[in-house]
Amino acid sequence: MKLTLPDSQAFLMMSESEHNADMYYASGFLAYDSFIYLNSGNDLILVSDMELGRAKKESKVKEVVPTSRYNIMDKIRKNKDVDAAYCEMIRELLHSRNLNRIAVPYNFPVQLADCLRRANFEIIPVKSPLREMRDIKNEKEINAIEYAQRAGEKALSEGINAIKNASVRNGVLMYEDSPLKTEDVRAIIDRSLLSYNCEAPDIIIACGQGSSDPHWKGEGELLADEPIVIDMVPRSRKERYYSDMTRTVMHGTPSEELKSMYSAVLDSQEAALNKIKAGVTGAEIHNIVCDVLEERGYETSRGKSGEFTEGFIHSTGHGVGLDVHEGPTLSENGKELKAGCVVTVEPGLYYKKIGGVRLEDVVVVTHSGCKNLTMFEKNLVL
Repeated sequence: MKLTLPDSQAFLMMSESEHNADMYYASGFLAYDSFIYLNSGNDLILVSDMELGRAKKESKVKEVVPTSRYNIMDKIRKNKDVDAAYCEMIRELLHSRNLNRIAVPYNFPVQLADCLRRANFEIIPVKSPLREMRDIKNEKEINAIEYAQRAGEKALSEGINAIKNASVRNGVLMYEDSPLKTEDVRAIIDRSLLSYNCEAPDIIIACGQGSSDPHWKGEGELLADEPIVIDMVPRSRKERYYSDMTRTVMHGTPSEELKSMYSAVLDSQEAALNKIKAGVTGAEIHNIVCDVLEERGYETSRGKSGEFTEGFIHSTGHGVGLDVHEGPTLSENGKELKAGCVVTVEPGLYYKKIGGVRLEDVVVVTHSGCKNLTMFEKNLVL
């Protein structure tokens, strides 16, 4: 992988968990144990001997180096400190490549950066060049996102069917003579996702007035005649790419206020979808959504400061890929969209006495418009 780093000789990253999207994007490899990625024209990873075999099979870097090459166990015995030994090993790696001016991402461990500086390396924190590269997806990445989306839609369909087929007793949705709870629907969705080798952390199933909190996970009994916001981020366990989707549904009869909210959110989303294409900025798309909602009499947070808790209180969308939230954004500061960007379009309205309405699709930006990867229907009343 070629990186442009004009002020340094190399780019160095350290992964300390199995959820480092930049590390996976660069190397094609992740591990529970710490490992190093170094790019100085050609790239390599430095991994424990336990991970060596798997790293050689899975990674896409030019060179896979075992920590035993730098006698890591001897260094641990000598230093009696794993962190000090790790720093000494990295120093030797950099010296062996004649590197002394090193760029690191902003989240690089401070302890390790200070240790390297004490050894006379110039450590330059930079915004990760991989973040901007990740904005634009290739065909393989888009296919992985679409696979997660299809699995998510099948799972959501099963969950919504449980809500649709429920009976009502004293305003509570019932399933097989027991109250239907958010936890039940979440379990239905989880089981379906697993059958496609997918998962979705923290599925939102928020009912009633609680749905006015956009990220309330939801709990307890589901109610008739109340909005139910279902938001999920299906992820392929093999490919590691996310999608993202939201639907607002209800079992029963909506109030006029809720119907008006739903109609406004739907129209604002459609207006945004019709204008997305390469060359348009995320700010322009966000403003289109705000324009539609404000014309319908709903407040938006556009241009406001301080606490703002009702109306349209968040941005219109964000990039999605190896992270749930990545660039670019559809927001007041959203930059120019490029062909190949994959973004969500998710306007919403939230009122404490009514609840929330949010609709979210995932689209691929193209030169002439956008391709909507979301095929799931949009119906408030089931």
